[in-house]
Amino acid sequence: MTTPTPGDSSAPSAEERHLSAAQRGRMRELAAEYAAGLAGRDSEALASGLGARLVYTDLGERDGAYDPEHGVILIDRKASPQRQRFTLAHEVSHALLLGDDDLLSELHDRFEDERLEQAIETLCNVGAATILMPPELLNDVLRRFGPTGRAIHELSRRADVSASSAMYALADEAQGAIIFAICSRAGGKKLEDGSSARQRQAVLGAQRPVVVRASAATREAKYSLGVGTVVPGDHPAALALDSGYEDGSRSYVPFRSGRKMPAYVDAYPDDRRGVLVSFRLEEKPEKQTPETPEEQQRAPQE
Repeated sequence: MTTPTPGDSSAPSAEERHLSAAQRGRMRELAAEYAAGLAGRDSEALASGLGARLVYTDLGERDGAYDPEHGVILIDRKASPQRQRFTLAHEVSHALLLGDDDLLSELHDRFEDERLEQAIETLCNVGAATILMPPELLNDVLRRFGPTGRAIHELSRRADVSASSAMYALADEAQGAIIFAICSRAGGKKLEDGSSARQRQAVLGAQRPVVVRASAATREAKYSLGVGTVVPGDHPAALALDSGYEDGSRSYVPFRSGRKMPAYVDAYPDDRRGVLVSFRLEEKPEKQTPETPEEQQRAPQE
């Protein structure tokens, strides 16, 4: 059983919409039960629960594979550590799914051919997210930071997963109509580690516009933000990327069509990923702490 592209790097497919809540819930139960019995969350521990041998090798365009007959999980050794980690959890989820005859039978009854394969891959992404980002961690991050750009950063850091994986998990758990996005410059010279603030600003000034690299939305959100959408230079997301400071203000969702939907925007700059953004399609949420004088003086941006 192979995994060409796990959810660590791509948005959930259209098949996710056709999976029932019960099927997704059952996959989460299987993953949560498995994770609860592990001694840790390191790679060897993740595989040990299956009694499987973990092998890193060249897999070409594939990220991983699970061989139940020989009890081996193969991981592409050229992938990034975070991608390897998600792939491993994904392959473990394949094993858990194979062990649940009822759930597997439901999938075979409902889907065929490529749609069946995609449904299985989507469920295994759900399982992988549950293993690496358990509900208690998700809830703690949301309680501390709310459904914000910083929450994406903190969940990614604490679970040791990519920002996109953290974003999809938050979109699945957060309440309310919210769109999340990861944005960065469209091309341009890459900054070397240790670049000074002046060098960074000089390079950024010569680079292309900020664009959406990945996006996810909660179930309550009726809209989505397309990959490749250009973010105007005066938008809080672009300003946060340029300044290096978090920006939270009333603004809008910059849809590709040119439509500007009012939203409360939280943009959190991340040195490695660009800027992590949440668009809350409602009034600004209540703060748990008093506003600073600077925040009180900030003029709303429609």
